[in-house]
Amino acid sequence: MKNFIFQNPTKLVFGKRQISRLNELIPADVNLMVTYGGGSVTKNGIHEQVKTALKGRKYIEFWGIEANPHVETLRRAIDLGKSENINYLLAVGGGSVLDGTKLVAAGIASDEDAWDIVLRGFAEKQIPYASVMTVPATGSEMNSGAVITRAESKEKLPFGGAYPQFSILDPEVTYSLSEHQVACGLADAFTHVLEQYLTTSNQSRLMDRWAEGILLSVIEIAPQIKENPRNYDLMADYMLAATMALNDFIRMGVSQDWATHMIGHELTALHGTTHGHSLAIVMPGTMRVLKEQKHDKLLQYGERVFQITEGTEQERIDKAIEKTEEFYRSLGLTTRLSEENIGEETIEIIRKRFNERGIAYGEKRNVTGDVAREILRRCL
Repeated sequence: MKNFIFQNPTKLVFGKRQISRLNELIPADVNLMVTYGGGSVTKNGIHEQVKTALKGRKYIEFWGIEANPHVETLRRAIDLGKSENINYLLAVGGGSVLDGTKLVAAGIASDEDAWDIVLRGFAEKQIPYASVMTVPATGSEMNSGAVITRAESKEKLPFGGAYPQFSILDPEVTYSLSEHQVACGLADAFTHVLEQYLTTSNQSRLMDRWAEGILLSVIEIAPQIKENPRNYDLMADYMLAATMALNDFIRMGVSQDWATHMIGHELTALHGTTHGHSLAIVMPGTMRVLKEQKHDKLLQYGERVFQITEGTEQERIDKAIEKTEEFYRSLGLTTRLSEENIGEETIEIIRKRFNERGIAYGEKRNVTGDVAREILRRCL
């Protein structure tokens, strides 16, 4: 196991009617701005719950953070925050609203342009922020990362910084989600785990078992949620699985991959593909191209997660990859670029972008632009 330092300061406030606790969770003396997406929270009653919880407080609202938050929009929020002397933010929405709010928190605290903060990859300072999470998927409610889109250039890049002070997770808010939103959320959570688990063998028994527990739970609840999307216990497991998949708990002392995510970000930037859906397309291709590198872990994954114990080692690995793609498809998601009318032109753009940036991803830092092209071709 590698050396590591672990600290996650986010207070998780989980369960029914916890939005009502907002007033006690947010300090009394702050200048507050509440950030939202496109307005779905007005239809499902969450906006009204937030207003009721904050009754008697002075605060302003900023609406319109996109599903893939655009830096162009976030600059307006930053300008508003600075003009109103805002020193505390509350994001109400899905992971994209929270990701965007993380950049707003950095932009208000800095004189830098927001995109320069993203390009540097790390926010040196941020004003405090918290969240009410409405779409389980990204784990942004309990981690320090965010991913931001620059619409002008069709780029989507990550940056890191501080953690949310608290995040409220009420599984009842998921009842209004569409089947596609839930499918993408489950795919996102599942792939987050694979990016941290499906790397190098014999690093940590504990991290492996913890990761496998999340994978098995997601596989178990996914078909049940499809049948009963208003079952509280199922949605509670879904919501917590999405958080646990990316809150640093399963990455302690182990190597990580993230090539699938970085390739998926490019598909989203270029074609608007929902993030979780992009991962469902790319991950099987990553596994196919890197199956020798991930040989031992794929065997373990196949046996422990899909109970694959018969056949040669290569046959078992191929079956594990096949089962992974079948899982994504069982959610109702396509898993091939051709099904989304994405072809060689996009693949070449992504190869060029990776190589121009001089970057390489994966646990061995060997997924260059050329390897990314090979992965995407295996996704056609």
